Amino acid sequence: MCQLTFQLKCQRTRRAAGNALQHSELQQTVPAACKTDRRRLAVVWPDLNGYAPQTSVAWSATGGAGIIAAMDKLLALNTLLEVADAGGFARAAQRLGVATSSVTRLMDALEASLGTALLTRTPRKVSLTDSGTAYVEQISKVLDDLAEADESILDSGASPVGALRITVPSVYNRMQLAPHLAAFLAEYPRIALDVVVADHFADLALDRIDVAVRIGLLSHDPNLVVKKLADNPRYVVASRDYLQRAGTPPTPAALAGHECLRIAYGGSYRARQVWTFSRGGEHERVDVRGRLISNSLEMLLEAVLAGQGLALLPDWLVNQEISAGRLMRLFADCHVTPQNGAAVVYAAYLPNRRHSSKVKALLRFLEVRVGGALENAAESTPDSAH
Repeated sequence: MCQLTFQLKCQRTRRAAGNALQHSELQQTVPAACKTDRRRLAVVWPDLNGYAPQTSVAWSATGGAGIIAAMDKLLALNTLLEVADAGGFARAAQRLGVATSSVTRLMDALEASLGTALLTRTPRKVSLTDSGTAYVEQISKVLDDLAEADESILDSGASPVGALRITVPSVYNRMQLAPHLAAFLAEYPRIALDVVVADHFADLALDRIDVAVRIGLLSHDPNLVVKKLADNPRYVVASRDYLQRAGTPPTPAALAGHECLRIAYGGSYRARQVWTFSRGGEHERVDVRGRLISNSLEMLLEAVLAGQGLALLPDWLVNQEISAGRLMRLFADCHVTPQNGAAVVYAAYLPNRRHSSKVKALLRFLEVRVGGALENAAESTPDSAH
């Protein structure tokens, strides 16, 4: 298992610690070093600052090995993840706010109970053995499931609380979502956001995503719940420099003779792309071609601003450029879509998140802040002439 994969697993196995602390009187007794994003460790470790072997481990007469009591097994497993992630007992203990000797004894007892070495100890580093790596792979899944069970109980109340993991496309995040995150965190102080910025459709179950913000045709996947947040109108835009050089196309059909910069949708659409112009009840489909195609909206925007051609781009990406006069909007009286459908901004989540109060809170917030922002920007953007 690669280091990055292990780190991600360790992050996922600690998600519920903040939730538990907010619901427990132990909040007042946990050392400051424990009040981090650790799973259940921050709740149970304070009782071990005065760790006594007879209370947690049944030690042998020689004092070298022990059998972990059932009630401490969960603590031992979480501690193992922390030690492996930290690369040492002292650093793990510092993160947890406990004595190094407490961590060392608990790991010795865990290995003794299993009858195998999980950790390789050197003066400079503590690392997983092959058996330890395989063991961590298995227990991570178990601890993830336990954390989700804990969070589902905490998250069933009226007040949104807990870790909320969302994914959002990179450019959309920068321009539309990120500016509002501070307001969301201020409005919901008991929610901890984990934002994954990615331009691919994540597997919500595999990646443990609570909500995915997506742009495209509404998904009809029966395993997902989808909710439209906003329309995603697109504008045909070009720079003044390009229009002076190449001329302004008088009709959509004239685009066949222009350099059209295109978004890469995959498949045959890379070679052939159609823009559909709708006005009234009439629809006109135009084959467009050009020398630049990319899956990066930002690259296409820069190319349009540099006068390399025309492009069909989302309004939220080009509204400011149009208002500043750096781009001209063409065919403002038409509704233009790529291929055969009108994309929207929508949220997708798994059915088991349907009753989550924190998911509901995020959806309400996005509808008002993001959906409303798009509508207001569209109303304030002037229609540029040809």
